[in-house]
Amino acid sequence: MSVATRQPESLTRRAFWLMLAKTLAFALAFALPVLLTRTLDQSEYGLFKQVFLVVSTATAILPLGYGMSAYYFLAREHEARRRGQVVLNILLFGALVGGAACLALVLRPALLGSLFGEQALASLAPLVGVVILLWIFSAFIETIAVANQETRAATVFIVAAQLSKTALMLGAALAFDTVEALVYAGLLQGTLQTALLLWYLGSRFPGYWRSFDWGMMRRQTAYALPFGLAGLLYTLQMDLHNYFVSHRFSAAAFAVYSVGVAQLPFVGILRESVISVLIPRVSQLQKAGETREIVELLARSIRKLAAVFLPLYALLLVVGREFLTVMFTSAYADAWPVFVVNLTLLPLALIEFDAVVRSYEEHRYFLLKLWAALFAPMLVALWFGVKHFGPVGAIGVVVLFNLLGRLGGAIKFGRVLGVRASDVLLLRDVGKLAIAASSAGLAAFAVRSLMLSGGAAPLLVLAACGAIFSLVYVASALLLGVLTGEEREALRRRAGLFQRRMLWRDAGGPVSSG
Repeated sequence: MSVATRQPESLTRRAFWLMLAKTLAFALAFALPVLLTRTLDQSEYGLFKQVFLVVSTATAILPLGYGMSAYYFLAREHEARRRGQVVLNILLFGALVGGAACLALVLRPALLGSLFGEQALASLAPLVGVVILLWIFSAFIETIAVANQETRAATVFIVAAQLSKTALMLGAALAFDTVEALVYAGLLQGTLQTALLLWYLGSRFPGYWRSFDWGMMRRQTAYALPFGLAGLLYTLQMDLHNYFVSHRFSAAAFAVYSVGVAQLPFVGILRESVISVLIPRVSQLQKAGETREIVELLARSIRKLAAVFLPLYALLLVVGREFLTVMFTSAYADAWPVFVVNLTLLPLALIEFDAVVRSYEEHRYFLLKLWAALFAPMLVALWFGVKHFGPVGAIGVVVLFNLLGRLGGAIKFGRVLGVRASDVLLLRDVGKLAIAASSAGLAAFAVRSLMLSGGAAPLLVLAACGAIFSLVYVASALLLGVLTGEEREALRRRAGLFQRRMLWRDAGGPVSSG
């Protein structure tokens, strides 16, 4: 279906499909670290985390965000040939940077070992290089489906990719129980995902491989590189602490640290889902000159994120120790001090301006300047923090510079959009959600204290506190009037449908959902 005839979906509906896909993907992926911490000793698990830290860093920074240019250009280009040019350029760029990384590790395998002070990793370097190449090239599958406004297709791709990845990784861990086997599983995953990408592009952009155009390549490069270089600096700032800690401490100590700083997958899922549907919508509004609508749209997206991030933050502050013990065994309980500092990134994630940055092309150099200005001070701070405060110092530096970067971006793009002081009223529901989350957190803390005094097991504490927290949070949100009339009506309809289904089960007959 062409972009001209495809019916547009609402932000909520499109975000829902992406959320559904990534939630299912999370459910499939979450078992992997939980299983590996039980099947590998801490040193082996640390080596695994080091190998795939390199893979994840490379796949994040080397493409320089080039694939994200599809959101901008496909929303503006309606001619089939021009759209094919956009897609081909992204593939060529991915193959170029991925191939360069692969060649470097093949020719200089000692690079991987010296990076972490673990020479045992050098033998895996060529395989890791091929994994990086395939993962960079095939990562475009999710982006292109969303940029092409095929959210449901993106849902299928995300779930299918994570299903195969989880199955391959778990199979390798159970069958061979070695880091090398996990790298081979990653290699096979990249091969399968590449095949899926090429099939999709061939079906949606026929003949795209014959449509190369230098003019379009220059336009995309001029648009993408400032964002990409800014993203490179940002990703390095978010990943460098892992390298500092890994190089200074043992693989076993890094295994514990990696558990403490691991991003909660559901958080990344929600944030990425919202951003991926915001970018094309904000781009369209910017082109139409509807700046005020952009401000209101961003406020609505922050409200949606806050409804999840704030209660999750409050709950994990209370039961984070039990969460770590249940998920990763008591061997990783020492990750708690790092984990609690890392949690601060949750409320900071509400300060979101990625969609605005990518839609206002004339301001594309701002983030590059911002992260470049913060980069050198952060290196010094990381060195000092790790040397004097250990792993907790490393994650503390990350949180501090994340805050500085987000505040700088919010101030800049607040001015670009003409945000007024009175616009704080658009976020009044965020304040109400914070009150509801705090109330629920206090209730959960009281329950936790009572249960721990009675010697309850961590799993029981986690379950009971989660249940109490959920009840108090929902009740507080309702009492504070957070839900809109439309949201209340949607909840009533779903509750009614659930009740009718329960009656249908009891009566043994069908019940209409209408």
